[in-house]
Amino acid sequence: MEQNRAPIFEAVMKYADLRPAYFCVPGHRYENGADTQFRSFAGDNIFKIDLTETLITDDLHCPVGAIKEAQELAADLWGADHTFFLVNGSTCGNEAMILSAVKPGEKIMIAGNCHKSVYNALILSGTDPVYIMPGAVHDWGISGGVSPVEVERLFQQYPDCKAMLVTSPDYYGIVSDIRSLAEICHRHGALLLVDEAHGPHCYFSEKLPEGALRCGADMCVQSLHKTAGALTQSSLLHVKGSLADIEMLRSSLQIVQSSSPSYILMSSLDTARRDLALHGAEMTEHALELACSARNMINSIPGLQCADRELEGNAAIFRIDETRLIISASGLGLTGFGLKAVLLERYNVEVEMADSRSIVAIVTYANTRDDIEKLVSALRNIAEEYSDGRPLAESTVLPGQAVCAMTPREAFFAKKKIILWSEAKGCVSAEMIAPYPPGIPVIRPGEIFTDEILDHLKHVRASGGYIHGLSDDTMETVTVIDPQQ
Repeated sequence: MEQNRAPIFEAVMKYADLRPAYFCVPGHRYENGADTQFRSFAGDNIFKIDLTETLITDDLHCPVGAIKEAQELAADLWGADHTFFLVNGSTCGNEAMILSAVKPGEKIMIAGNCHKSVYNALILSGTDPVYIMPGAVHDWGISGGVSPVEVERLFQQYPDCKAMLVTSPDYYGIVSDIRSLAEICHRHGALLLVDEAHGPHCYFSEKLPEGALRCGADMCVQSLHKTAGALTQSSLLHVKGSLADIEMLRSSLQIVQSSSPSYILMSSLDTARRDLALHGAEMTEHALELACSARNMINSIPGLQCADRELEGNAAIFRIDETRLIISASGLGLTGFGLKAVLLERYNVEVEMADSRSIVAIVTYANTRDDIEKLVSALRNIAEEYSDGRPLAESTVLPGQAVCAMTPREAFFAKKKIILWSEAKGCVSAEMIAPYPPGIPVIRPGEIFTDEILDHLKHVRASGGYIHGLSDDTMETVTVIDPQQ
């Protein structure tokens, strides 16, 4: 196919050149109605391509022209049979996959380290989750991969599971054995759905883990804004093979996607795909080279550690994405939250996320050697300053899977009450509580609070972490299911 084309971008540029008298939404009428300060900073062209559905620009919900062609080009590049553009992020892709694959009351196997959007999809769909916990790497305080042996065991226990959803790669670049998981799912007549939001670049280098579509996944979502050049909120949903119900998927997307999709976001998806098609191999090689160089330098700094491929084979970790830098300063007595704060406040270096032991820095094709030198130089200075620090405890115990008292949907609609945090043990949560990032819930609606869960959340907050989903940010009270209903 003509991968040097960008059909949507070409269409909006054509429309901007025509510049017809405009009586449609949006109301700003090209650049004419834009706020003066915003227009001065952003420039005029962004408003010229912020358009609506027309005969030239096509319609995302019923594409027949430029959008249809752009989606076909994306499918060709990633090796999918069908590809859908997403303007509500990978969140809506996760929701659409589940809505289309599993009916209300049917079972779906869900990896316990999935993004909170997956659990929102359970509320929307009314499906019954069967949770599988990934392995745990206690020295790093992170989740590992999903064990094929455990998946097979759960399918034996729950043979009526209609699908399975896993995250691979995850925020840390941890990859599960997708090929084995796909084989197990298909043997049991189930679909394999993969949240591959962090992995669209993996298709452009043999040095990286193999992409989910190439390993047998039936559907996957990818965030092109995370590791490629698309704008934030721009994602793709791919379908491979004949197991997915395409018409049900299209209907599901119309429920979870905006009826006024952004042509700016769709143009950025289109051009990011073109860039990867023409230069993806060298772009990915550049990112790998920078990341590996940084990893080697960081591991030479006393008190610091940067995870490498030695993690593979442990805790069901099949591969790691080496463009992710998982960096720990626990040997210096610094939590990940503390290290992230020092990097930004004193060295003007921003990293993607932190947890109680580590930080994660994402290296992409757009980073430069100067970026790497600035990061490493800052870490060297920090290591010198904190060289007398007392090392943190050797390992972090992650909370196990909570016991489910009701499905997420049942809990969402149940009567609720507010109690003291100190009284929460044994109560059923009405909240989805997740340290953010990475947005992986520690407890979900319908699950029972334990001392382990409560202590872990208090530890995250005390260490400086952010927590989403709390009705009371002070953590003095919490919303639970009222047993008197």
